[in-house]
Amino acid sequence: MAEDVNGILFGNVHSVTGDTYHHSQMAAPDEETFLRTVITPIYQVLRKEAKRNNGGKASHSRWRNYDDLNEYFWSKKCLSLKWPTGLKEEFSVHSDVMPNKVPASKSKPKTNFVEARTFWHLYRSFDRMWIFFIMAFQAMVIVAWTPDGSPAALFDEDVFRSVLTIFITQAFLNLLQAALDIALSFNAWRSLKFTQILRYLLKFAVAAVWAVILPICYASSVQNSTRLVKFFSNLTESWQSQGYLYNYAVAIYLMPNILAALLFFLPQFKRIMERSSSHIVTLFMWWAEPKLYVGRGLHEGMSQLLKYTLFWILLLICKLAFSYYVEILPLIGPSKSIMKLHVDNYEWHEFFPNVTHNIGVVIAIWAPIVLVYIMDTQIWYSIFSTLFGGIHGALSHLGEIRTIGMLRSRFQSVPTAFCRRLVPSSDADTKGRYMDKAMERRNFASFSHVWNEFIESMRAEDLISNEDRDLLLVPYSSNDVSVVQWPPFLLAGKIPIALDMAKDFKEKEDTDLFKKIKKDDYMRSAVVECYETLREIIYSLLEDETDRNIVRQICYDVDIFIQQHKFLNEFRMNRMPSLGEKLEKFLKLLLSEYDAVDVYKSQIINVLQDIMEIILQDIMVNGFKILERYHVQIQSNYKKEQRFERLNIALTQNKSWREKVVRLHLLFTVKESAINVPTNLDARRRITFFTNSLFMNIPSAPKVRDMISFRSVIVEQLYDLL
Repeated sequence: MAEDVNGILFGNVHSVTGDTYHHSQMAAPDEETFLRTVITPIYQVLRKEAKRNNGGKASHSRWRNYDDLNEYFWSKKCLSLKWPTGLKEEFSVHSDVMPNKVPASKSKPKTNFVEARTFWHLYRSFDRMWIFFIMAFQAMVIVAWTPDGSPAALFDEDVFRSVLTIFITQAFLNLLQAALDIALSFNAWRSLKFTQILRYLLKFAVAAVWAVILPICYASSVQNSTRLVKFFSNLTESWQSQGYLYNYAVAIYLMPNILAALLFFLPQFKRIMERSSSHIVTLFMWWAEPKLYVGRGLHEGMSQLLKYTLFWILLLICKLAFSYYVEILPLIGPSKSIMKLHVDNYEWHEFFPNVTHNIGVVIAIWAPIVLVYIMDTQIWYSIFSTLFGGIHGALSHLGEIRTIGMLRSRFQSVPTAFCRRLVPSSDADTKGRYMDKAMERRNFASFSHVWNEFIESMRAEDLISNEDRDLLLVPYSSNDVSVVQWPPFLLAGKIPIALDMAKDFKEKEDTDLFKKIKKDDYMRSAVVECYETLREIIYSLLEDETDRNIVRQICYDVDIFIQQHKFLNEFRMNRMPSLGEKLEKFLKLLLSEYDAVDVYKSQIINVLQDIMEIILQDIMVNGFKILERYHVQIQSNYKKEQRFERLNIALTQNKSWREKVVRLHLLFTVKESAINVPTNLDARRRITFFTNSLFMNIPSAPKVRDMISFRSVIVEQLYDLL
């Protein structure tokens, strides 16, 4: 097959010798060859195997499903397939008759698993959990049955020896597990390797041996032993005299578990063993666990293992303590009293003939407790996962931003978080890098590119409208504005509120007014941005140098009076709302479409002259001085040429200039209803998820030159990939 592919790619010419390929399948005769020779045989096998399942009623061992056919190509058997695939291959063998009539020679074996529908899977799949809970329950009952019922009784020699019987229980439970492994996988033995079958048999044999040795060793260490026990005790008389025989047996029995625990806490050593080619290590790993290919050699770090282990230790301690003091210990006294009562004539003699103790009553009162003991682990897990998950989430900053309202309040820290996590930085500027104003603006510029692409992608998916997009977009960094230009949805209603605040302000001190404005960072940014952007728009729109000088003088007076704290003395704030209305109309005209240039230009001139008249005559106390200085009379009937008539209307078609006008118009017109932007729930979810992920404890982005490079294969010739 590889030779045929190579021949097709090189145009039927050998890449080294230049000879022509002489193979029956050296090139594809037509476009359907691959479909006919590869896809069709596999499809026919799948189709006929699906018919053999009898509508899902046939036994799982009678037909091959998708998993079996898929695992076939992950085994060495797939190398026996010829090219092209023929109908006589082992993989293609099937039968059209019903499953219960399939001859043995026609029925292909399963790969390594045959479903056996039985409740014993509950024990086989969770054997370690069942064994631990049964052993713990037995130990707690033994300790609680002592006269004082205190856990301190465990240090008594006789009680401790009785508690050690839990390992006998474990030996029988391991024997049951080994037997289930053999019974539930027996139908797949024809396809299993010999080493896998041998492992099952040896596991069962070892479990059976321990199930015999441990009871005998324990019985030899107690008094009143039977004759059989005394016979085995004579063989170990030296150890029996010291009473250590059962202890040694338990120590040897627990050695594999102790070694497995050490490997669990030493993942690096286990990783070395999994990759080792030593025969001894290979034999040990073969016995300890089945060989895995996916994820082999990949283990969690030591800190993660310690956290995981500590979580389950605390959970099990609370669960066992609750079970002991609340469930088991209160029943010991009543159980002893019931067992001491002698039964002369049992009333239900048909069910319990010749009964001298109330064992049925004891079973009846203990059965619910046993069920609760087994099932309450899930309750404790829910409690601990909630507590630890909440603590871990708080420490990892999960859910830092859950709603759009929280995003509005935390948006100022989003650019910094973005640059901290996703923008690589050198060690020199890491310390205190976000305290510098220039660095802050640089961070915001980097963030604005990603944020705008994110918003544009949601608009492309029609999750948000054009209005929502304009309110969410962040303008790219500009040197024309001295403050950070936040998205308009954060600045909604700030300009109208600031105008009303200035109109209603009655005091004479500028400090109080500016303090109120600066108290809200978004309002301060909106006011400064509107002032500087409007100045830039009007100044660039004017063509006459005298008009520009007038605008420049007005802005100079504003800046000087603010610095000298004389702004309220030199400007009348009661006319600010009328100025805002004119500015809103002016910006709307700049964004409107027009057919007649002269009419459109005259409309803009009229509104602009109204704005300048309000500023110079109504708002500024000494605005007439500017008029006298430049000999200007606005809207005067005695002068043929008026000011602010020479405008660069072509500038309205400039994209970047128009974007400034659009943003300024949004700041003037958007009300507080923009707080609910965006209205689409999925868009809100995406925005909060994106911003919240920036505050999580994730590794910082490395520099590109520090990243591990990818290996690339360079081919000598270029050709189309098939």
